[in-house]
Order: sequence, then structure tokens, then C-alpha cells
Amino acid sequence: MTRTLRVAMIGHGFMGAAHSVGWRQAPRVFDLPGEPEMAVIVGRNASSVREAAHKWGWAEAATDWRAVVARDDIDIVDIVTPGDSHAAIAIAALDAGKHVLCEKPLANTVDEAEAMADAAVRAAKRGVRSMVGFTYRRVPAVMFLRELIAEGVVGDVQQVRAAYRQDWLVDRSVPLAWRLQKEHAGSGALGDIGAHIVDMTQFVTGSRVESVSGALDTIVRERPLNVSGSEPTGTAGSNFGAVTVDDIAIFTGRLSNRALVSFEASRFATGRKNALTIEVSGDKGALAFDMEDLNSLNFYDRAAPEDRRGFTKILVTDGTHPYIKAWWPAGHLLGYEHGFSHQVVDLVTAIVKGADPQPSFAEGLSVQRVLAAVERSNQNESAWVHVAAAVETSA
Repeated sequence: MTRTLRVAMIGHGFMGAAHSVGWRQAPRVFDLPGEPEMAVIVGRNASSVREAAHKWGWAEAATDWRAVVARDDIDIVDIVTPGDSHAAIAIAALDAGKHVLCEKPLANTVDEAEAMADAAVRAAKRGVRSMVGFTYRRVPAVMFLRELIAEGVVGDVQQVRAAYRQDWLVDRSVPLAWRLQKEHAGSGALGDIGAHIVDMTQFVTGSRVESVSGALDTIVRERPLNVSGSEPTGTAGSNFGAVTVDDIAIFTGRLSNRALVSFEASRFATGRKNALTIEVSGDKGALAFDMEDLNSLNFYDRAAPEDRRGFTKILVTDGTHPYIKAWWPAGHLLGYEHGFSHQVVDLVTAIVKGADPQPSFAEGLSVQRVLAAVERSNQNESAWVHVAAAVETSA
């Protein structure tokens, strides 16, 4: 018999919608070893969380996450709240014997991330699993990119260029929100979207970021308060609040294989809506991925005849490509939301089989350490900072 796994999702909003699609869609498309049941969604506002439950298909709405985590009928806790509550919810859930999926970045600080990783280790000894939601790993083209690098298609990795560029904050009238306040978000573009490109670089290359040199900047330092909703704290005036996180992060990294990486995370890249790109160059070839063209990879083969060299587009929609077989015939494209279904597939499969899902909280911690090192470098006039050293001094 298929095992039922009752899910509680803590938080809603944009990520709540995306995760809800994943929980609803995955068991209808994939043959899962367990049946996730969308049991309860939790939010602070009773009215809005009831609306979310109805809209996205959750059986029940609640306002007290502690009470929900303590319930005997909940198997999985999915955390999509702002970063300042990740540690408290995740640790409580793991200690209560619940499997946990936590959105990225894992936490707001290295200390919090370390506590979460420690809790995950304790829980794993009791068969309780945990995973951090770096969802872009589940894009079939990204998974295929990783497989090709592991096969040696590009040879020895010599250089990586990774960027995540958006422009939703270029408009100075965009109101202050929790993502723009350090006490809630931890950091700005660095943690919100920079975490993705750090994780993706480490994931596809198999190498760790060991040291960084970087700079952060806050381009718009005050934003209007959203008087129609709950007002953020820390106002700089009667109608404006202070932005206390970075708008842009540009940094260089040195990988454990000695290759250099250029990283850019920006919410002020005018004209770029969700442009996550990565290009990996080696001595035999190169691979390039663009999230705004997420069903394809570009491949350059140095072994090709000289008169036929150039980047070739690979359409990653064949049944032999990662995750694709369960979906549509070749050439029928997938979208942003499909990664969240793949995330559910991998988590449920690992739980039922008694395996540790990836990426683990330890991997989330490794990204948090890189983010901390970038902040330390920025504070020291972009000096090179070893990732381990940044952790030691942040404790």
C-alpha cells in the first residue's frame, strides 16, 4: 500500500503558491512511493490563510505553527516563511519527529544555519529527513548540465560565470517589504537570489567556494510604506521606511579546484526579469544555461572541426533527460513551476526509502557560510576572505 504523508505548510505568499503547485501536481504526474496529502496551511492572518487554503487546495487553515508542528497527524513540515523564522520552525519540527523542507536561504545567519544543520543530524539518527529548497537544481537542463560536467564533457573546469539578475526594484515607488529589511530577510539580493547561484555553482561543478572577494550596495535606501497592509518596522520618516539590505552583490569566488568564479546578484538589472545564468568553461568545452530559456543548454565542443565550432543548442525535453519522462513528448516545454513538483518527487521518494534527500541542511549551511564571507569582504574593502575564517569570526 502507498504510504500517506500529511503535509503542513508554514507560510504562504509567492513561495506558498509555488510549493502548493508542487504538492498538488507531483503525485498526479509521477508514480510516487508515498502519497502527499495537503493537510494544513499556516499563516498569521486568519482571513488570508483561509483564502490561501481554499485557492491552493489545502484541507485546513491555521494560525499557530507551534500547535500544528506538535500534531501527531502531521508528517512533513514545509517552511516558506521569511528567513527570520526558519530556524525556530525547522528545529521545533525536527525535534518533534517531522520531516522538513525549508526554503532557501537556510537561515539569516551562520549561527542559525549551524543550529539547523545540527538538529538535522540529530533527527536523521531517528529516521527524520530534511531538505533545503534550492529548487533550480530540479530544472532538467540544470541537472543535465551537472551530469555532462561529471562525464568530463567540458574537461577540467577552469572558469565559471554565474549571475542572477532581476529588475523589480528599479521602480523607486515599490513599497518597503520584509525582503528589504535585514531583521526579516538577513540580506538582500545576496541571500535571496545570490544563494541560488552559489548553490548552483557548487552543485554543477562538484567544487566548493573556498574564498571570496566582493562588494554590496544599496541603491535605494528609503522606500514608501505600504499603508494598505501591515507596515514594516524601522521607519525612516512618516511615510518612508529604511531599506537595510543590499540591492546588488558582485563578488569573485575561488573554488576548491582553484577555478575562479564571477558572481552577480542584482535586483536593479533593468530589463532582466528572472535571468539566472551560469556558464562553465573547461579545457575541452563549455556549457551555458539561462533560466529565461530553461528548456535548453548551450554546448561548445573544442573537439569539433575548426570550421564548425560554436555553441550548439540542446533542447532538454527528451524522455532520457532528468524528470522529463513523466511529462510530455519531446519538444513540449516545461516551466518554472515544474521544479517544485520535482522537489516533491525527490523529497517523498527519499523519505519513503529511508534516504537523506539533497540538498541537505549541511549544503544549505555551506551556502550560508559563503554569504557570510561575502558580507565580511564587503566590510573590509573587498579583501579576500576565506569562507571558514568568516564562519569562525561570525560565531
